[in-house]
Amino acid sequence: MKFELDIAPADKNQIRSYRRGAVTVNEEDFHNSLIVTPDRLLRDWPPRGFDSLEETHFRILLTLEPECVILGTGGQLRFPASGILSPLAGAGIGVEVMDTGAACRSYNVLASEGRRVAAALLMIE
Repeated sequence: MKFELDIAPADKNQIRSYRRGAVTVNEEDFHNSLIVTPDRLLRDWPPRGFDSLEETHFRILLTLEPECVILGTGGQLRFPASGILSPLAGAGIGVEVMDTGAACRSYNVLASEGRRVAAALLMIE
């Protein structure tokens, strides 16, 4: 069996680590909610926590034209009210909801496959 080292292109965003209060994208630590796509980084996504999520926060994602969105809800899996995600559903964009750790891992897999994925990440508190 042949093994090959799979290295993400240097010009694509990759989540290197996550921990309480921080997510590392490429070589930079972030301490606020953020949105990551393979080629874009929105460094200060407005919601500060799960309870502050609003429909308008998801309209921002429409401009990125993802095929799917992964919502990381912090340290635990929590499902937002369905109306909050309506901008994405109305545009035919798939949404997966998971805790932020799982969202980071899933983002890296999908991004490495060349998918147009966006990870909307709330910090683990």
